[in-house]
Parts: sequence; C-alpha cells; structure tokens
Amino acid sequence: MNHRTLLILCLFTCFASITDAADRKQPNIIYIMLDDAGYNDFGAMGSKHVQTPVFDRMAAEGMRFTDHYSGSCVCAPTRCVLMTGLHTGHCRRRDNQASANRNKTDENGLVFLQDEDLTVAEVMKQAGYVTGGIGKWGLGNPGFAGSPDKQGFDHFLGYLDQMHAHSYYTDWLWNDGQRMETNKRYSHYIFEEDTLRFIRENQGKPFFLYLPYTLPHGKYEIPADDPAYQIYQDKNWPQEVKNYAAMITRADMTVGKILDLLKELDIDDNTIVFYTSDNGPNPPFVNHLESNAPLSGIKRSLKEGGIRAAMTVRWPGVVPAGETSDFVWDMRDVFPTACDLAGTEAPSHLDGISVLPTLKGESQAARPHMYWEFPFRSQQAVRMGKWKGYREGTESPLQLFDLTSDPAEKHNVAGKHPKIVEQMETIMAQSHVPSEFWPLDSGKKKGKMKR
Repeated sequence: MNHRTLLILCLFTCFASITDAADRKQPNIIYIMLDDAGYNDFGAMGSKHVQTPVFDRMAAEGMRFTDHYSGSCVCAPTRCVLMTGLHTGHCRRRDNQASANRNKTDENGLVFLQDEDLTVAEVMKQAGYVTGGIGKWGLGNPGFAGSPDKQGFDHFLGYLDQMHAHSYYTDWLWNDGQRMETNKRYSHYIFEEDTLRFIRENQGKPFFLYLPYTLPHGKYEIPADDPAYQIYQDKNWPQEVKNYAAMITRADMTVGKILDLLKELDIDDNTIVFYTSDNGPNPPFVNHLESNAPLSGIKRSLKEGGIRAAMTVRWPGVVPAGETSDFVWDMRDVFPTACDLAGTEAPSHLDGISVLPTLKGESQAARPHMYWEFPFRSQQAVRMGKWKGYREGTESPLQLFDLTSDPAEKHNVAGKHPKIVEQMETIMAQSHVPSEFWPLDSGKKKGKMKR
C-alpha cells in the first residue's frame, strides 16, 4: 500500500468517525405545551379565527399530526402522564383533585408525585442533560416529594400549585424552590424571559426544556397593550373570547422568539421542538371559535374534542418538512421518545413507545390500542385503529365510533361490531389499576361537565 492510498484511507476513516460522532450527538429537546387550547385553535389545524403563524411555520418546516392526543382531559393528569410515561389507568394523578380518601391528600385534595415515581426529567438528567421547566407544574408543592427540584429538574420557574396558576398577576412565583417577587408583572412575560435565558446559558450543553405555559387557561386576561391583543380588540366577540384568542397568539409569539434564538445561537439543527396543548377547550370557545372542530367533547370529556391535541414537531434536517401524519400517539410517548433521542435506554415499565421513527419520516407499526380513564362520570376510552370506544361507567354499554367517517362521534355503531366492543371492554378492564383516590363506579351517578 503506497503512502497516498494510506493517507486517503486515514482521511476517510477520520471523516467517518466525525460523521458518526455527529450522528450520535444528543439533540436539545424543547417541549412546549399550552394550557386548554383546543385542537382547532391553531391555523395549521384549521382555525379561521385564531392566528398562530409560528405553529403554522413549524408545521411547514416540520411535521403536523392529526391524531395526536393529550395524556388526559384536564391539566394535572396530563402532566403526570407526560412526566411519568404512564397512562391514566396506571399513573398516580388521575384528576385535578381527589374524589376519595382526601384525608391522605393535602388540604386542597391534591395528590403529588412520590419518590418512587420516575420522571422523564430524572432520566434525561442521568443521560447528561441540563433539565429545565418553566410554567405550571401541578404535581407537587414545596416541601413535598413531588416538587420539580425533587423530580429531576435542575431549574424550575413558575407555579407549583395549579390553583395559584389561575392568576396571571400574582405577587410571586416559585424559582428553584424559593419565592420570587414579581411586582405583579404579567407572568407569561417572566416565563418568556426565563425561557430565552435558559437557552442562552445552556447552549453549549444538551438540554431538556419543558415549557408547560399557562396561556390560555383562565383567568382570561392579557394586557390591553400587548401586540397579540391588538389583533382581536375590535372583534365582535365577548371579552373573554377576545382575551383567550389573544393569549394563544401571545404564546405563539413566544415560540417564534425561541425559534429565532435557536437560529441565532446556531443550535437550530440540533434542537427538536414539540408544540402542543394539554387538553380540550372550554364551552365559550367552542361556541365562538369552533375550538374543538371537527370533533365533539370539551375539557373534562374523553370524547375526541377533550383529548385530541394539536401537535407539530420541528427538527431541521431530521423531521421531514411539510409532512402531515395520522400516526396515533399521545403524551405517554414523550418519555420513551426522549430516551431514544438521548441515546439512553427507556425504563421497561413505561406505557409509551418511542415515536422517533415516525418523527424521522420512517415507517412505524401502529400500536395495538391506547387507553384513557377519567374519574368524573367514570369515563373510559380506547382508541384501536380507526375505532374509538367510550363509556361513562364500568357497567355502562360501550359506545363505538368509526373515527375515519365519524370524527365527531355522532353515530354509535356498537351493535354492528360486537367483537370490537368485546375487545375494547377487555382492554378497559385490563388497563385500569384501581386508585384509592379516584375509584371508578358503575356510571349510575351523573354529573354536569364543568369548566
């Protein structure tokens, strides 16, 4: 072998090693989740009323999902599913407040994560990531094992208690376990500033940044001089509807600043960004903005409008640009997907699967089924291929819908498909592990859906 050939081989080997190292580089992960924004509250999902140019841009530059779901139909259990990778038949927190054994909860009936609960933040931290959270936590108050600093977060700024999160002009927020005075500034402005600071300060390390922003959850309030509000101020809508739409647009503006900063810091190509919402909308916004169209159901319902969530994912050069996917997944899948991205093994007890192949545009086998439960009216739901099963009460007849032809779940076809119904009833029975705080009943007790 002559010297020239040897040199070429050495250069090729060196290049291959560099390329392989680049392929193995851990990407930054940013997960953005709005609060109570409906499936149809985003332009790229079909909204004719709410302006979300950054969501739409991400859909054009990445992948938009039509059949992505929330972890639950209200705030706290969705966050529990997302953090623990367990569905609502297995996870610790299954509603915002306990419906039984409240002597074992805090004074407000809140159930927090415990030391034995393993979160995605803990595993990301073990994998070498700097972990940050900004927004609404809702899974553990100060002094309890469920607080974010005890669940894997190097940094958390925001509301720990979900009731506290109902005020955007609070006197204080929690910042790394300490009270931080706010001078009653609009809290989202503080969140935006801290988000950009966290990215700047950690640009040289792999980071996992969880952004459960409180917008557009009530109270429906936004400064009148905010540019987002100016877009809607002259609309012939009730004031809370104008505020709600403006709050979504304001959050979207923040996402735009995040994307701009990633590009400025030259880490855009090594950062995957998820952008979604935590559950379905409330009634006023269905009426005026068609927030759950073309679905039925609202927040606190396991009908499609209560749990199907807008989602777009962007990662330049990896996630194919401009694609729309009907792959069925939800927030239990974030934990194993993050592990896959980080190059670390996912814990074996998780209910979710990694959807990284789908995100890369590769073919991926559909999962056999997905299960949800919610204690109010003892709701249970199963998605199995094109079929959706739903019932209110463990002894109630199961309703069956073909989502391909009936996404609004108007036509119960259970009588025509008894074998599908039987399969779903078996899934419901096997997927539900009883909770001392949220027992399911026969469904004979009925209540009114509330905001």
